[in-house]
Amino acid sequence: MTAIPPFDGFGLGLRRTHYADFLEGEVPVDFVEVISENYMVEGGKPLRVLEEVRSKHPVILHGVSMSIGSAHGLDVEYLERLRALADRIEPLWVSDHLCWTRTSAHNSHDLLPLPLTQEALDAVCANIDRAQEALGRPMLFENPSSYLAFPEDEMAEWEFLSAMAQRTGCYLLLDVNNVYVSAHNHGFSARDYIAGLPLDRVRQIHLAGHEPGEIIVDTHDRDVSDGVWDLYAEVIMKTGPVATMIERDDKIPPLSDLLLELDRARFMAAASGRSVAA
Repeated sequence: MTAIPPFDGFGLGLRRTHYADFLEGEVPVDFVEVISENYMVEGGKPLRVLEEVRSKHPVILHGVSMSIGSAHGLDVEYLERLRALADRIEPLWVSDHLCWTRTSAHNSHDLLPLPLTQEALDAVCANIDRAQEALGRPMLFENPSSYLAFPEDEMAEWEFLSAMAQRTGCYLLLDVNNVYVSAHNHGFSARDYIAGLPLDRVRQIHLAGHEPGEIIVDTHDRDVSDGVWDLYAEVIMKTGPVATMIERDDKIPPLSDLLLELDRARFMAAASGRSVAA
């Protein structure tokens, strides 16, 4: 299977609020990321918008419903529709989350956590192999934010992700905010988490905001916090070229505000000694 080469750029999630900005002018980003499921249709305005944006910018397809941790396997029809979209858009890559979202009879429409066991790892790896074969390309998988741990856990999450990448050849989408959130909620070291990952398999980084508190909630509805920026600065000292994205899903501000945050990521990457995209 073809490897995914590094892509050193800075981008945003394409949200409906900002469609006009992308269609009517030039937006200084190196790529956009879209939620795959919003465009897995045969036609309609969203797909037309995506194709027009794709004529200007590279696109990443980021899914929320593959349910790679499902014990029931993957939905064949879903994979076929995703393959059709990927063939049409020719994305930089296709990604999803390390989670499960459905049973054989119910879709929760939420990113639910997995027990970190060998049995779960076997199921996830079998599903990743099936997905990558169906799509004809390697995928990226994102580390989740979490609020509970299973008593059955047999390994740390970073050990699970490392074994998953080694066994399947998949790549990683490192959500730095999710590491920060989970480290706070579970009391482990975010730096130990980063140190335990195969950073050579990371092709993309997500930065997002969260709701602070005794339990931090991953909300994507506010600016990136200083703690997450600090962790990002440490991460990019250790990675090679990697795509960085600001992720905002609620209380979406004007595009100019998000571009200012993205400029901060560019500045930090340049300050780390990495060459960065213009």
